[in-house]
Formats: sequence, structure tokens, C-alpha cells
Amino acid sequence: MESDLPSVSQTLRRGFWLRTMIQWHWISSAVCLLGMILFSVTGITLNHASQIETVPDVEHEIIELPQSVIDAIDAESSEDDAPLPVAVAGWLNDQLGVSVGSRKAEWSEDEIYLSMPGPGSDAWLSIDRFAGEVEFERTQRGWISYFNDLHKGRNTGPAWSWFIDIFALATLVFCFTGLGLLFLHARHRRMTWPLVGLGLIVPLLLALLLIH
Repeated sequence: MESDLPSVSQTLRRGFWLRTMIQWHWISSAVCLLGMILFSVTGITLNHASQIETVPDVEHEIIELPQSVIDAIDAESSEDDAPLPVAVAGWLNDQLGVSVGSRKAEWSEDEIYLSMPGPGSDAWLSIDRFAGEVEFERTQRGWISYFNDLHKGRNTGPAWSWFIDIFALATLVFCFTGLGLLFLHARHRRMTWPLVGLGLIVPLLLALLLIH
């Protein structure tokens, strides 16, 4: 009976780790499934970005400012970098369909300049304080550029940045629990570690020998 105790203990311990790994593996896979599909597809489009032709859609407008907006600008103390007044931001949103929010603009005596880059797009506006006009330009580079910028986290804001971090952690959990499951089943699958080694050696050799 004493000789059977270590075997029973090992079986119970292995069963515990197996159940734990499987639980965390499927949870992490469910959390990061959509993200893995998105980042895999956009990894391909980024890798072939020079071969994918896109025609940017450029929108350019010059609009005269109403007196109420000019007064709101003149009433604001012009600092080097400060957001536009709420009344001005609301008017721009109504006229141009652009959300200024609390972005900081560059103020000077004769001009206010605001840059508004976003994923897959670039936009800017310039308010001529003497002429009482606003010049606005927006460039849309299409859906592929939009998703490519999501992949890179380019001009996506803090919420998407948090999502990328959480997604990366979930992916790490998925990978390490998968490695744990490989370890637990390796004795019954002879090709486990050769395949793992292949997945390590191939990119390493490519990086050392073929990347210049």
C-alpha cells in the first residue's frame, strides 16, 4: 500500500494541473479569440502594405466663422497649448462633423491650429483669427489602413491602448497554458517537443541567416 501512495499522489496532482490548465486555456482563448483573428489578418496586410493600393479620400473645406464663434475665441485667453472653447468645439462639430473634444490646439495671435489624427485617417483645422475663417482638411485612407492602425495602436486613444494590453496578457495566458497542456500530454505524443523545437528554431534561423 505504501508503494502505491506516491503514484496516487502524482495522479491527483496531475489531474489538478490538467483541469486548471484546461480551464484557463479555454477562458483565455475565448477572451482573445476576436483579437487574435484581427491581429493575424492585419499582420498579413501590414506585411504586404506596399502591394495593397489605396486611394485616399481627401475632404477640404473653408468656412466663414459666425460672429458668436469669433467672440468666443477672442474671449479665451490664448495660451500656447489649450483646448478650444466649448462653444467653438460645438459649432465645428455641427458644421464639419468633427469631434474636437478636449484636444489641445496651438494658439497664436493670428492662428489657431488643431491636429486630429485618427486610425486610418488624418485631419487638421486652422482658424484664421484675422480673416474669421476656418480651414479644414480630412484624409481617409480606407478600411485596411484603419485596421492596420488598430494593429499598431496608432492614434487610437487610451481605451484601445488598454484593450491591446489586456489582449496581450490574455494571449500570454493562452500560450503558457497551452505549453502546460503540451507538457502534461507529451509522454503520449512523441512529436510534441520536436514540433515545439521546430517552431523555435525556424524563426531563429530566419532571423540570423536571412534578415539583413
